[in-house]
Amino acid sequence: MTAVLFDFSGTLFRVESTESWLRAVLEETGRDLPEPELKEAARALEAVGALPGGVAPVRVPEELAGLWARRDESAVLHRAAYTGMSRRVPLPDPDLHDALYARHMSPAAWTPYPDARQVLRALHERGIGVAVVSNIGWDPRSVFRAHGLDPFVDAYALSYEHGAQKPDPRLFSVACTALGADPRRTLMVGDSREADGGAAALGCRVHFVDPLPAAERPNALLPVLDLVPDLASDPA
Repeated sequence: MTAVLFDFSGTLFRVESTESWLRAVLEETGRDLPEPELKEAARALEAVGALPGGVAPVRVPEELAGLWARRDESAVLHRAAYTGMSRRVPLPDPDLHDALYARHMSPAAWTPYPDARQVLRALHERGIGVAVVSNIGWDPRSVFRAHGLDPFVDAYALSYEHGAQKPDPRLFSVACTALGADPRRTLMVGDSREADGGAAALGCRVHFVDPLPAAERPNALLPVLDLVPDLASDPA
């Protein structure tokens, strides 16, 4: 059997920009900020890495370092880490920090890469098992359902559900077991050489993509379809 594992954020989907994230929450909550203040707040939120799936923080403060390192091991740790970062930026209402965290879990905050549907559908039609392996603190299945991609995913291995985060081989092993797949005949596709590269410890082949904005990366997943036939010929 052959199988393909995909990372979620930066691989199959891209989260909205930090400015879009803040604008959406201000609109949803009926609050307003003058344009210069909004843009400055968005820049500050981006610098501290407050948006999950967005830009990494410039610096993790010492008091949050331990929490940040384990943030994807549980829903509680994930929320605490990201709202902790967000609260370093003054906003007109403290409740906005919780609203921002809630917004990033909304399907509206995510855009699938242009070729994601084509690739997932083609793998499904070939009978190739597909799993999503993600360092995350919440359930992204609603995002896949909202964008019509869930029918093409056979299993999800999510760090917060297993208390292990990539590059720990255990999370990739969970996915392979769920698919009944031999890791040596499995391809891992992700955007992080550090995190997703951990699949190599199990014998998986690894293919990397760049986590660019969706409009700037129209076809980086298509090579996966050319790599899959090679998996079948790998030695057992």
